[in-house]
Amino acid sequence: MPFILQPSQHDSFHADGFVVVDDLISPDKIPMLHRAYDDLFSGQFETGVRPDEVNWQQGESDPTLSRQICNGWKANREIARIVLDESLAKAIGTLAGWSGVRIMIDNVIWKAPATRSLGFHQDNAFLSWFKPGEIITCWIALDDTTADGGTIEFARASHQWALGTPEGEFHAPVDYRKPMREAAARAGVEPEISYVEVKAGGGSFHHGRTWHGSGANPGPNPRRSLVLHAMRRDVEYVSANFDQGIGPVYSRYKRLGDNQLDENYFPVLWSEDGYRTAQIDDYLS
Repeated sequence: MPFILQPSQHDSFHADGFVVVDDLISPDKIPMLHRAYDDLFSGQFETGVRPDEVNWQQGESDPTLSRQICNGWKANREIARIVLDESLAKAIGTLAGWSGVRIMIDNVIWKAPATRSLGFHQDNAFLSWFKPGEIITCWIALDDTTADGGTIEFARASHQWALGTPEGEFHAPVDYRKPMREAAARAGVEPEISYVEVKAGGGSFHHGRTWHGSGANPGPNPRRSLVLHAMRRDVEYVSANFDQGIGPVYSRYKRLGDNQLDENYFPVLWSEDGYRTAQIDDYLS
């Protein structure tokens, strides 16, 4: 059944900069996604395509770091069936007031037991390579989450603070909330932290300016999540900014003759006029 946000959830999103929801995906999809995570982090790419960013691999990487892959949808169709879903994109489009939605990237994240924190940040602070440089994110829990198990945390209403610049470490900082506290001090507010505690299949949507991060996972259970970062359909490259932020990675997909984003790499997931990149269905089948 397609996912639909209720009016009260829209209100919460705009007031708080995020909204926590249940049942983003069906529970019967969770075991398949767990197997996909096992494959991706052991270097098995079902489609034969390596993801754009592979920041952790079994037997090679620090086991105390959170595992992360970007654009797992290109390597595994089980991941793709979730992050390319039209109903999730429509929910994002209606929250943002956009007439169309593309995927920017996905994040495949696995916080195994005894892994360290991920630093607080604003997603929009990293988007100098395209314009308008704003995203909305759908975060999906693939395990039951708890406040003391390294779940994602939001600073309530922090989307109303100024947009900052990237600062501090993302992987395993000593004080993972420090950049957020400094931003709150500049805004003259005392931050209020909210934890996303949901069953597997639940999750959240958050604004690109909302401060978020996650603490260590000291418990015995993994905390896996799948993240869709979505942007407007009508975005364009900013050629002069390829040397900033994540630009050098995704500039490889820029066409020679213009600044339009190629739908083979940034497909359109939903539009008010009914348009959706036609090749998605062929790819998923």
